[in-house]
Amino acid sequence: MQEARKIDDARRLPCHGAWAAAGAVLAAAALLSACGGGGGGGGGLPIGLIPGATTTPPPATGDGGGNGSGGASGIVPSSTVAGLCASPRAGINPDTGGAYPDRSGTLDNEKSWVRGWIDETYLWYGEVPTTLKAADYATPITWFNVLKTTATTPSGRAKDRFHFTYDTEVYRQLTQGGVSAGYGMETAAIRSSPPRDIRIALVEPNSPAAGKNLARGAKILNIDGVDVVNSTGTANVNAINGALSPKAVGESHTFTFEVNGVAQSPVQLTAATVTSTPVQNVKVIDTGSGGRVGYLLFNDHITTSEAQLINAVNSFKQGAGIQDLVLDMRYNGGGQLLIASRLAYMIASPSVTAGKTFEQLVFNDKNPFRLSVAQTLTPFVSTSRSGQPLPTLGLSRVTVLTGPDTCSASESVVNSLRGVGVTVNLVGGTTCGKPYGFYPQDNCGTTYFAIQFKGVNQKGEGDYGDGMAPNAGCVVADDFNHQLGDQAEARLAAALALRSSGSCSVSAKTTVQGLEKATAPEAEQPYLPGRSPLRENRLIGVPDPA
Repeated sequence: MQEARKIDDARRLPCHGAWAAAGAVLAAAALLSACGGGGGGGGGLPIGLIPGATTTPPPATGDGGGNGSGGASGIVPSSTVAGLCASPRAGINPDTGGAYPDRSGTLDNEKSWVRGWIDETYLWYGEVPTTLKAADYATPITWFNVLKTTATTPSGRAKDRFHFTYDTEVYRQLTQGGVSAGYGMETAAIRSSPPRDIRIALVEPNSPAAGKNLARGAKILNIDGVDVVNSTGTANVNAINGALSPKAVGESHTFTFEVNGVAQSPVQLTAATVTSTPVQNVKVIDTGSGGRVGYLLFNDHITTSEAQLINAVNSFKQGAGIQDLVLDMRYNGGGQLLIASRLAYMIASPSVTAGKTFEQLVFNDKNPFRLSVAQTLTPFVSTSRSGQPLPTLGLSRVTVLTGPDTCSASESVVNSLRGVGVTVNLVGGTTCGKPYGFYPQDNCGTTYFAIQFKGVNQKGEGDYGDGMAPNAGCVVADDFNHQLGDQAEARLAAALALRSSGSCSVSAKTTVQGLEKATAPEAEQPYLPGRSPLRENRLIGVPDPA
């Protein structure tokens, strides 16, 4: 799932892509095994982008033509036009083992389904402009893109930054274990306008990038002869963006990196099928002051993360055990809500979470999925997907390393633990601000993601549309001079200092080169641009009607 990402000139495409899903039993809901993540404006994969870049049409169903019915007065029940497709799929649906439900239809039918589905299930259906007409939009996806609220948060951000679509087959492959075409590296934009500073944020094990000995912190100087730092113009911008996000396995590009201020020899990176390793750098840090601290990097709430998280917790319980935990979710856009629930359960004590709500889903006043109150409650899940009891650390506090890429289900871990009295300290940057989620819905080969619920914790708290801010004095910029998990890395060093002294300030003894600059707030917070829409979301399967 980790691949190089595109560049945005001004700021992170706010949860323009996201991730998430579900994979177990939640009350009576039937859930998908899916990949987690954040969301952004506009349907389809966001095109992240240096100024002047062209946009690539999102994956669509149909021939792109046709006209739709009129505005609000033309709304029909989605069930009456579901599966009526301009280009019906043939063959067997891998998820069900049965034939696809598609029948011969038109783009008008598909657009009618979209409008009906939004009116029935969208959390803010009453805020969708009523003057819009389907006939003004060429495809179901472009029509879907505008069917959302225009309201803003207290800070002035769009309230709904998370509307998107995905080609259904691509989505299925991603959610089954984090498999995608790429180099196996995430890039972060420290500065996204010339002179740009684009760095490798992390590298997946056993990936093309790892095979070239690339590591966090390497700065991209040149791609295919194009100056990444200083070039301007649409052609150059598109060339850079295209190389950073390869479209298919086998696509190759030549990169020149700078490491520790020294330009390296050019290397050719060829996109391959990359499988995400969601849990990395699991270690126990002996602080030397009477305590052992567990650390782990958690990037993806995908199905495969469950076993890795269980193994990590078991390793922390071995020997003398740990007294504190630093959970690094700075790049975790979210994911399966039940993965988040299980992680929160394993961090806390069973006596604290017993009988408590991890998250309650709040829907629109139509109760579109006909759920009882009990069915809207996600508990702190105490067993694995296979039904085995989960290990627990029994901690009363945890420190989470955060940033603008910490989104949705990751924020839910923080919110839910706070809801049952666990102290959660945040070190790093303000999170993305996404207390919302979806039930992904396929129609005619496109899977649609529209906000359908808000999540609140045991105390009914969930209003963090502008993100969760770090503890006072704990705003710490991402430190690309050190590897993740290195005790000298700025955010981890600050977290350890917070534990020992109650302050994120690092003493002179532990100050390392560049740390003073790294711990100061930045005008432009580094971010991972153009992430997949599956990288910043809560996604759970459509429940069975009561």
